[in-house]
Amino acid sequence: MFTGIIETIGEVVNIEEDGTNLHFDVKSTVSPELKIDQSIAHNGTCLTVVRVTEDIHRVTAIDETLKKTNLGDWKVGSVVNLERCMVANGRFDGHVVQGHVDQIGTVANIQEQDGSWLFDFEYDPTEGNVTVEKGSVCVNGTSLTCFNSEEAKFRIAIIPYTYEHTNFHQLKIGDKVNLEFDIIGKYVKRLLGQS
Repeated sequence: MFTGIIETIGEVVNIEEDGTNLHFDVKSTVSPELKIDQSIAHNGTCLTVVRVTEDIHRVTAIDETLKKTNLGDWKVGSVVNLERCMVANGRFDGHVVQGHVDQIGTVANIQEQDGSWLFDFEYDPTEGNVTVEKGSVCVNGTSLTCFNSEEAKFRIAIIPYTYEHTNFHQLKIGDKVNLEFDIIGKYVKRLLGQS
């Protein structure tokens, strides 16, 4: 389980094809501390560490993961948000994040606002996911509060610290992002028989 509080960013330094799978080598400050079989979220996608060499770790994405996330768009040089699993005695600073991406969204607009940034995202409403005003949403692994919540779109505000310490500073209009909708909202929707 994760909280959506990004620890650091990493850089994709190598990509290898293996049938329909892709192996990603990611260089980061947390890589030397990782162990094989450990889970770590990459842009909000929970992946298993399969190799660690100095400051680089390797994870593998299967075809299903590549289809449902933005990992298939990664290139050497891509910057990704990283979060290790929450420790049992740690603070719960964000919200409950499973690392299971629900669907891909698209950056619809970016507006700088005198020291902060507003990001508008759109997503396919036919997959049954919803946001609520002032509710939680996870964008590329980052726990955020959404507003202007409407069917198939929402807005978030980014403070300078988050902008600088995540890959939000590299996002452009039209970029794909990984979206994980609030687990509580998903269960409520299911209990109400709406999906």
